[in-house]
Amino acid sequence: MPIIVSQNGKNATKLDKISFGLENKLQAYIYDNPESIPLYDIKDDIRLLILAREFGTTSGPIDAVGIDGDGQLYLVETKLYKNPDKRTVVAQVLDYGASLWKSLNDFDDFLLQLNGHVQKKFGMSATEKIKTFFGLDDERLQNVLEQMKLNLDEGNFKFVVLMDSMEDRLKDLIVYMNQNSKFDIYGVELEYYQHDSFEILIPKIYGAQVKKDVGSKRVSSTVISDEEFIQAFDQPVQPVVQRIMQLSADISAGGISIQGLSSRKTPKNINFYFTYSDQEKNALTATIGVNGGIAGKTLDFWCNNPERLRRVTTAIQEVLGIETKQLPDGTGYGIVAKWNLNEVEINQLIQVFETLGNNLNT
Repeated sequence: MPIIVSQNGKNATKLDKISFGLENKLQAYIYDNPESIPLYDIKDDIRLLILAREFGTTSGPIDAVGIDGDGQLYLVETKLYKNPDKRTVVAQVLDYGASLWKSLNDFDDFLLQLNGHVQKKFGMSATEKIKTFFGLDDERLQNVLEQMKLNLDEGNFKFVVLMDSMEDRLKDLIVYMNQNSKFDIYGVELEYYQHDSFEILIPKIYGAQVKKDVGSKRVSSTVISDEEFIQAFDQPVQPVVQRIMQLSADISAGGISIQGLSSRKTPKNINFYFTYSDQEKNALTATIGVNGGIAGKTLDFWCNNPERLRRVTTAIQEVLGIETKQLPDGTGYGIVAKWNLNEVEINQLIQVFETLGNNLNT
C-alpha cells in the first residue's frame, strides 16, 4: 500500500513499500529501535528493552532477547518475506524457547550471558541497564529480576515473529496458537518506506487481540491479597509461607528487632532486607514471591553488594548448611543461595540475620 508525504500541503510524493534488503539490517533496526514492535497494542504502558542480539542457544542464535518493565522475557525472530524459511519461523522460535529453557535455566548463567551483550552495546551491566532504562529503585529492580528468573525457570516466554511482510496463513496460525495453547506468540509486520533521509515504518501486530484463559494455576497478576498469596503456594508449604508472612509483620511492627534488618510485604512478594548502613546496597535480601501468577518453590537469598558477599555466604553456610555460590563476575547482583520452602525453619532464618547483625560494625 503506497503512502503520500507532503510538506505544508504541497509537493505530494507517493512512496511505495520497499524491502529491508538484508535480514541483518532488519535485526539491527529492531535492536536499536525496539519501540517499532507495537507491544503498546497489547498493553498501553509496555516498553521493550532489547538486551541481546544473536543470543546463543543449543538450537542456534535467537535474533533478539528483550524484557519489559514487568520482567517478561521476549524472544524475537526476524525473517524477510523472501526467505524460504519463513514457513517454519513459528517452529523455529518455539525451538529456541525450548532450548533456552532446557539448557540455560540457571538464572545467574543467563544473566552473565546477557551481560556480555549489554556491556558491548551499552558499556554497563545488564542489571544497570534494566535499572536505568525503566527508572527502577533497588527494590523494584529486584522484583523485575525475580520475575525474569521465574519466567526462565518456567520457560514462560513471549514470542515475537517479525517480518517485512506476512502472509495470511501465518497470521492465522499465530492467532490460532494464541487461542488454543498456553503460548503467547505475536506476529509483527513492518511496512518499510524511505523518503530522502527519512525511514518510515508502519507496524502491525497479530495475535494481540486474542484473550486467553488457559486454566493454569494462576492468581491475579495485579493485586493479590494475603490469603491469595498463601493459597498460591503448594499446600504442603502453605504453613511455612504463613509463618514467613508473620515474621515479616513482626519485624515491620518492631516486635523483632535486629540491627540492619527490615522487612516488607508487597502484594506479590515478602522481602527481608539486611544492610550494613543506610547508604549502601543490600548485603542480603531474602525473598519469596508470586510473580506472573506463579508461586516460587524456594526462599531465595540475593546479594547485590559484592563487598559483603563473603560475610553473607558464610552466615548462610554456617547457620543453614546449604550450598552457596559466588556472584558471576561483572554482574554485581544475583542469587547466592536457595532454600527449599519445605525445609525452611523460621528460627534458623532469624539466626542468619542475627549472625549478620552481630558483625555489623566489624
